[in-house]
Amino acid sequence: MALLTDDRTAGRTSHRPAPGGTRRWWTTRRRDHLAGYLFIAPQLVGSVLFVLIPLGLVVWYSLHEWNVLADTFDFVGAENYRAMADDPNLPGVLRATALFSVGLVALNLSLALFLAVLLNQRLRGTAFFRVLFFSPVVVSLVAWTIVWGFLLQDNGGINGLLDTVGVDGPNWLRGDATAMLSVIVVQVVKNVGLNMVLFLAALQGVPGELYEAARVEGAGRWTQFRRITVPLISPTILLTSIITVVGSLQVFAQIAVLTQGGPGSSTTVLVYYLYQQAFQFHHFGYGATISVLLFLLVLALTVVQWQMRKRWVFHEQ
Repeated sequence: MALLTDDRTAGRTSHRPAPGGTRRWWTTRRRDHLAGYLFIAPQLVGSVLFVLIPLGLVVWYSLHEWNVLADTFDFVGAENYRAMADDPNLPGVLRATALFSVGLVALNLSLALFLAVLLNQRLRGTAFFRVLFFSPVVVSLVAWTIVWGFLLQDNGGINGLLDTVGVDGPNWLRGDATAMLSVIVVQVVKNVGLNMVLFLAALQGVPGELYEAARVEGAGRWTQFRRITVPLISPTILLTSIITVVGSLQVFAQIAVLTQGGPGSSTTVLVYYLYQQAFQFHHFGYGATISVLLFLLVLALTVVQWQMRKRWVFHEQ
């Protein structure tokens, strides 16, 4: 008992101020806080320098008319935003952007999930096909697009293959009906492996006992997929959908290399239109205004998807 009393007394007296009435400033708690701040400092500094400051500058530039050739930088207020509202080309650009995004997201996610389900089977050779489908992800985007540009020409490899079976292929990149489809397919083949790997990791985390119990109850493969697989991998579906939607709104290199926004303006998406206004026509203020519109679109779609998670993501219900 005496020992316990001494221990408790020592515990109470260990926090008393040092002699002289001064409390020790450099405590373990402050040291831990400093260590935490030092760990997050690189990310915090990078976010401020390369995200927040550029975003603020874009908004600032959108309120000005910047003529690089004449070396003028004049404040115009909301004039660029009024010009954007009256721009006759903007509805067509937004329509092309929506068509590309919807086509890319639907085809990418469905194909990635289909491949992941197939490659999740314990069959010989699945490792080879996993590497095969993922390898385009690590290939240079510009190099990949240039190669596909040659393949999709009127006398390119795709039409050469079609000609061997007696089919006269179209000019894929110059046809109104085929240009956007060609760009979507090129982008899907390039990036489907990334979502496939994410889906594959999610599928391997689904407990096998659930499928065994479902088979005992007489559930078929489609019922098992719909009632077990999809709900349990729904967080991954949310992640891949957000990544794919944001990526589809930021597409530029594929359009610039394959179609240059043509034929006409059928493949002129928002980012490429921004490039035209800012760097071809030297309307930097108006280009910054389109950047603000792009940011708001990405933010709105991301928030909508995040809020919808409570309805269809299994772990959020």
